Amino acid sequence: MLSGKIAIVTGGAGDLGKAMARHLAQNGAHVVIWDILPQADAAEAICAVQEQDPQVEYAEVDVRDRAVVDHAIARLPQLDIVCSNAGIVDAQPFLDLSGENWQNHLDINLTGCFNVCQAAARRMVADGAPGRIIMTSSWVAEIPWPEITAYTVSKAGVNMLVKQMARELAPHGILVNAVAPGIVKAGLAGRQLREEPQYAARVAKAIPLGEPGSPEEIAAAVVYLASPQTAYMTGSILTLDGGCSLFQFDS
Repeated sequence: MLSGKIAIVTGGAGDLGKAMARHLAQNGAHVVIWDILPQADAAEAICAVQEQDPQVEYAEVDVRDRAVVDHAIARLPQLDIVCSNAGIVDAQPFLDLSGENWQNHLDINLTGCFNVCQAAARRMVADGAPGRIIMTSSWVAEIPWPEITAYTVSKAGVNMLVKQMARELAPHGILVNAVAPGIVKAGLAGRQLREEPQYAARVAKAIPLGEPGSPEEIAAAVVYLASPQTAYMTGSILTLDGGCSLFQFDS
């Protein structure tokens, strides 16, 4: 389905990114994993994708560094699919929220996403080639959740970035969408479930379908957004949250 396509996955050494990279490779794409880790520390993710794409590539890229992003994109022979997935979440109550915490979320989750997506779009336009840009948003981009103000605000910005880019890039055949995971028992939320008891207690009551999602479910949605099946879809936020964003009544 994606044979002959080259796909970048940022944050590709993490649980969600690794699943995205693996599923894209399973569907025929050649995958380039980006992460801030040294390549040796990303060996697990690389090996997981090599089973489907023996030529999988890895680049140590900090999405906050525009010059590094531009250089990494320029060296690719072509660019068809971008999964802008790199992100952080570091919980702090609003009254305790530090300027550093706030800025880190904006720098990585929003400005980093802008850096990757604008550089990719410019490359696609210069090549005269259509493409797919897929960002990782979150269900909490529209639903406030305690103690993660910096994260929710950064993801709200991602949602508008999707719509702005989709509106302006449509004439170039570049489709821009996002997946909005709910509570996933892996990655950033998985760490919160393990390390933050107050978060785990809220989660136990928040999911109508009863269980956190899986990275594989989110990755399948990414492949869908990259596929010919969504050739008429742009500017959309595809939410996979087990019903978390539905209003919850006490039973």
